[in-house]
This record gives sequence, structure tokens and C-alpha cells, in this order.
Amino acid sequence: QVQLVESGGGPVQAGGSLRLSCTYTRPAFCMGWFRQAPGKGREGVAAHGTDGSTMYDDSVKGRFTISSNYAKNMLYLQMNNLIPEDTAMYYCAAGGSPAATLRLSKFGYWGQGTQVTVSS
Repeated sequence: QVQLVESGGGPVQAGGSLRLSCTYTRPAFCMGWFRQAPGKGREGVAAHGTDGSTMYDDSVKGRFTISSNYAKNMLYLQMNNLIPEDTAMYYCAAGGSPAATLRLSKFGYWGQGTQVTVSS
């Protein structure tokens, strides 16, 4: 079992920045961030594999950065230049793939989420 807890969400104006954090109880092969906007399905945002690979959704490339502190069992998502379309519940997830992936089926453990609301 892997337990994950997200923090760092909140309201922000367009163009602003937020840093999401996720603490987890034990390491997994792949750690990722997903989001779900009202009325939409959950989608992958960024992922970090133990093989050193990273993957980003095209909509956040150049704006979001995923990083890890393995010594502290922490995962981060730095979000810059936020736009209203980034508004969603953001989830931290752990999975069994050594390579970075944004496929939901590869992740078996999920946090409760942290809300990000970007106003124009």
C-alpha cells in the first residue's frame, strides 16, 4: 500500500504560479500528477519514472515542472503561467511502471486531491 497526500492548491490569478506537493509513504516506480476538471475525465499532467524519464501533457509543456525528493518521499509540481483552463482538482498518483507514463491504468494508488482554481 502507498498512501499519498497532496497540498499546495488554492486560488490564483491567471499568469500566477503555484507549487503542489505530495508526500507518500513509500516509493513507487512511477509518480505522477493528474487533474480532473468539473464534468471532464481525469487526465495526466506530468509523470516521473525511476528510470529518470519525465513526461508532460502537451497543454502544460514549458509551464509545469515535475520533480522529486526521494530522501523525503516528496513529489512536486511547479506550475507557472497558469491559465483558467488549468482549473481542476489535482491528484498525486503512484504506479508500477519504471518509465514515466500518463496512462491512468498504470497507477494504482491515488491521493485525495488538492483544488487549483485559476481566475482570469
